[in-house]
Amino acid sequence: MSNVSGDETVSDPQAFPGRRWLLPSAVAHEFDADAGPRGPRPRRTARDWIVDFTCFFVAVLVGLVGADAVTNNPHVPEGLAVLDQWIGALACAAVWLRRRWPVGLALTTVPVGIISDTAGGACMIALFTLAVHRPFRYVAWVGGLNIALIPVYFWLRPDPELSYLVAVVIFVLLTAALVGWGLVVRAKRQLWLSFRDRARQAENEASLRAEQAQRLAREAIAREMHDVLAHRLTLLSVHAGALEFRPDAPREEVARAAGVIRESAHEALQDLREIIGVLRAAEPDDTGRPQPTLAALDVLVAESREAGMKVTLDSRVTDPAGVPASIGRTAYRIAQEGLTNARKHAPGTEVTMTVTGAPGEGLEVSVSNPPPEGDVPHVPGSGQGLIGLTERATLAGGHLHHGPHDDGGFRVQAWLPWG
Repeated sequence: MSNVSGDETVSDPQAFPGRRWLLPSAVAHEFDADAGPRGPRPRRTARDWIVDFTCFFVAVLVGLVGADAVTNNPHVPEGLAVLDQWIGALACAAVWLRRRWPVGLALTTVPVGIISDTAGGACMIALFTLAVHRPFRYVAWVGGLNIALIPVYFWLRPDPELSYLVAVVIFVLLTAALVGWGLVVRAKRQLWLSFRDRARQAENEASLRAEQAQRLAREAIAREMHDVLAHRLTLLSVHAGALEFRPDAPREEVARAAGVIRESAHEALQDLREIIGVLRAAEPDDTGRPQPTLAALDVLVAESREAGMKVTLDSRVTDPAGVPASIGRTAYRIAQEGLTNARKHAPGTEVTMTVTGAPGEGLEVSVSNPPPEGDVPHVPGSGQGLIGLTERATLAGGHLHHGPHDDGGFRVQAWLPWG
């Protein structure tokens, strides 16, 4: 979009790649992301030169009409008419300064317009430029001063063809229309700049949302890797420690421990491949990766028993197949972490796992173990498993509590919504 005599209408520079000459220099400067508020003044674009020549031509044309009128006005002496024309010529030349000093030029043309008819066109251009380039408070003062001096002007120089009242009303309306046009052009410019700011703000917000989504995805993947791998790696650590402290163990026991280590390492690698597959897939559901659910608890308990743990499973779930997949997966991870902690901190004790629930009542998972007998060798761990499980249960709409028993044992108990 463009406007004659207005450097003042704005076009989106993204719609004119490589054609910044179509924009006013001030607007192109505002759209330039690298331009600072204290940088050098923007150079005139080709459009600026066209608009400036047009404004100068309008000022000269109106000045010629004014010069002819003042020459033929019987109320104006000949010497004063010549001075009027010289002042008008200087005012027309000063139009080229309108971009650099809009306020100064508009203030200067206020008294000039009183003493020179020839400067009328330059006065109009100066007032219009002020309305476009400066806030309304400047326009209100200068425009109000212009309107207030119109009756004085026609009292000093009566129009030979119009009555005093008609001439005053016409020029008041003309000045108000000129100021209004400038304000509309400025508002249009500000609207385009606000679109620019909103676009930048939306882009920044989208970038922040993307970063937050990536961070949440990383946290979810980290929790998943911990839940999946901690169980396997604990088996490795426990049986490797047993082989280290009992090198004279019977051959059958050593072979069984080595088999558990080999199988746990294989399962850990397989779980890790599945998680990497989730990362590489466009959608998690497209990988075909079987997610553990409540039905997999029997496999988990059997696996722990094969590793030498004493585990008692008490499952009293009304409809195991009806448990939602997300709730079942969370319950599985809680049970898995409970067994892992019992294996690390209370080896050799009997672990009791209880799972109860019904639709509308929720699903409750409890893993408890008595205190260990004797000293327990330290098994390294991240210490973040129960924290992650508490967060997982909260996100699922439930809650998780963990802590020692009165007898020195330990319990992990969680409730999850169902129905």
